[in-house]
Amino acid sequence: MRRGDMDDLAAFVAVANHLSFRGAAGELGVTPSALSHALRQLETRLGVRLLNRTTRSVALTDAGQRLLDRLRPAVEQVARALDDLKGEQARPFGRLRLYATHLAGAAVVAPVWARFLAGYPDVHLEVFIDEAPIDIVARGFDAGIGPQDRAAADMVQVRVSGPMRVAFVGAPAYFARRPPPRTPEDLAAHLCVEYLRASDAAPIDWPVSRDGTTRRVPVAGRVMVNNPDLAIRAALDGLGIALALEALAEPLLRSGQLVRVLDDWSPSFEGLFLYYPGHRQVPAALRAFIDLVQATRRTSGPSISIDNPFTSGNAGP
Repeated sequence: MRRGDMDDLAAFVAVANHLSFRGAAGELGVTPSALSHALRQLETRLGVRLLNRTTRSVALTDAGQRLLDRLRPAVEQVARALDDLKGEQARPFGRLRLYATHLAGAAVVAPVWARFLAGYPDVHLEVFIDEAPIDIVARGFDAGIGPQDRAAADMVQVRVSGPMRVAFVGAPAYFARRPPPRTPEDLAAHLCVEYLRASDAAPIDWPVSRDGTTRRVPVAGRVMVNNPDLAIRAALDGLGIALALEALAEPLLRSGQLVRVLDDWSPSFEGLFLYYPGHRQVPAALRAFIDLVQATRRTSGPSISIDNPFTSGNAGP
């Protein structure tokens, strides 16, 4: 069916309901003459007269009544579908698909998802975790969460975390064999879990910050990884000191499985952003999720902020 056929059928139903070209034209926002022309076109294509009309009145022919009887259930179903969509925009409903980095999933999504789903029982949350930058629109995601540089220039960006702190951690068993470092230079005498930069798989120098100054120090060890979980696991297994994200290491620090060193040298880096396409007609579920995250967000860490050491180059800020 052509698009014009749909328009003409909608015009026919409006005229049949009002039995007036003027009333139907007011409903559809067109002129009576345009509506009359559309009905003549429809009758010509069908080869059947649908309306009897004079200068004073409009009435359905028998063929027109039969067509209207067939069309009305479909028109009412379409109207209900449109009303349902409007209702969904008024309340969170349906599936919310998020694409997030590992850190974003742990630090942004997981802390709020129980409250989110409890507050919006008609929403189904789908979270896909990966580190690779992707086209979230082409992959069918409603939003992405990660470093700000993941968002395309034309996307809406919403900050969902404050600066995120870096921690230097190791296992108690490791420090039983070697005294903990007191200055960044002491790291040269330690095994360190080297982290491979995301952009070119080169090992990064570790950022340290104190008294308003940030610099980087080279480290060496016997293990290299490109994943925050593996870096923490290597530290847990006593393979050396790891550069870790505080948000990921904090439960293990609380339990005593890891020990923090060089605490007063720990820098922070720019936090995480939620990004999505378009400024208008934001899905209600996404709007509700953003509102919840922003309402519960806590800004932490020192005021000095460095580039993300897990994705950027080795140059200092």
